[in-house]
Amino acid sequence: MKTLAINRRKGERGSILAVSAIGMLSLLLAVGLGVDISHLYLAKNELQNAADAAALAGASGLNFDASGITIAANRAVQEMNKYDFNQQAVSFPRANVLFAKNLDGPYMSEASAMATASGIRFVQVSTPQSPVNIAFVATVLGKTMNLKADAVAGVSVPLNSFAGYLPVSVVDDDALSTIKPGQLYTFRGAPQGSVSPGNYQILAIDGSGASDDRIGLASGVRNVVGPGEYVDTKPGVSSGAVRQGINTRFDDYASQLDPATYPPDTNIKEGITYQQYLDGSPTQSPSHPGVAGRRVVLIPIIKKSQFDGGRTNVQIDHFGAFFLQSKVPGGNGGDIQAEYIGVGVVVGNGEYDPSGVVNPGPPITKPVLYR
Repeated sequence: MKTLAINRRKGERGSILAVSAIGMLSLLLAVGLGVDISHLYLAKNELQNAADAAALAGASGLNFDASGITIAANRAVQEMNKYDFNQQAVSFPRANVLFAKNLDGPYMSEASAMATASGIRFVQVSTPQSPVNIAFVATVLGKTMNLKADAVAGVSVPLNSFAGYLPVSVVDDDALSTIKPGQLYTFRGAPQGSVSPGNYQILAIDGSGASDDRIGLASGVRNVVGPGEYVDTKPGVSSGAVRQGINTRFDDYASQLDPATYPPDTNIKEGITYQQYLDGSPTQSPSHPGVAGRRVVLIPIIKKSQFDGGRTNVQIDHFGAFFLQSKVPGGNGGDIQAEYIGVGVVVGNGEYDPSGVVNPGPPITKPVLYR
C-alpha cells in the first residue's frame, strides 16, 4: 500500500506547473485584452473630442444667412484639422459637414443648405474611419479596428440674459424704434454731443474706473443683465480707455493689453460693412493669432428718455448685435459708431431665463453641443 501511494504521487508530478502555465497564459490574455480595450476607448474619446470641437466651431459660424453656411463649414474643417489621431493628422473632408433645420434631420450638404440658410440651426460632423492597431489580442479582435465619431451642435434658443456685451449703450427713440439694419449708430458720444449733461453713454457695470472700461470693451463685461434691468451710467468721455479697449479687436495694443487674452479679429480690415466681413472680401490678417467674430459685439439699447434729467441709473430696453467697422481714432474724437446688424447672430455668452423678458428683434443665440 505504501508503494502504491508513492507511485501515485510520482504520477502527479508536474501537474501544478502545467495548471500554472495555463493560468498565467489566461491572465496575460485578459490583461492584454484590457489594455487593448482601454486603448480603443481612449482613441474613441480622442475622435469624439475632435468631432465635438468641430461641430461647435461650425455652429458658431451660423448666422441664418447663406454666408454662414460657408463660414460654418470652413470653421468645422479648420477645427478638425487641428487634431492629431494616432500620431497622424485627422483628414476631414468638407463633405462630412452636414446641415439641418431640425435636430433629427434630415441633414443636407453645404450646397443644399445654402438654399434654405435662414432656417438652418444644426451642424453635424462625422470623422472618417480611423484604424487603431491592436497590440496584444490581435487573434481575438483583429490586427486593427476602425473607429469613427459623430457630433451635432447648433444654435440655442434665443437668449434673454447676456454677458460679454460692451459697457456702452446705443440710444433709441422712445416713440418709434429707429434702429435699422446696415445703419451706423453712436455707442459713445463725443465731448460736445452728450445724450444728457455729462452722460456719454458709457455704462459702469463691472466697475466705474477707466481700467474697467478698457477691459470691458476689450473682452465684454462679466455681469449678467437682461432686458428691463437697470444699470448705472458714468460721467466722462473716457476716450483713452474706450480707444484702447475697442482697438484690441483690430490688433492695436497701444494699451499694452495682452493679445493672448484679448485677441484681434481674424479680419482687421477697416471701413468695411458687415456683409463684406461675412463675404471675406476685402480682408486684412492681424499680426497676432486672431479669433473670428471679435468685431461682432452686443450693445445694450436704451430709450432716450432714460437719460433725461441727468439720470445715473437707466433701464435697458433690449440688446442688439452690432459690427465694428473701424477702430477708434486717437484724441478725444467724435462720436464712435457701430453698424447695426439686424439679422440673427451666434455669440459665445448669454443664457435663456424662462422668467426673464423676451429680447425683441432678431434672435441672439449661442452655439450648443447637442449630441
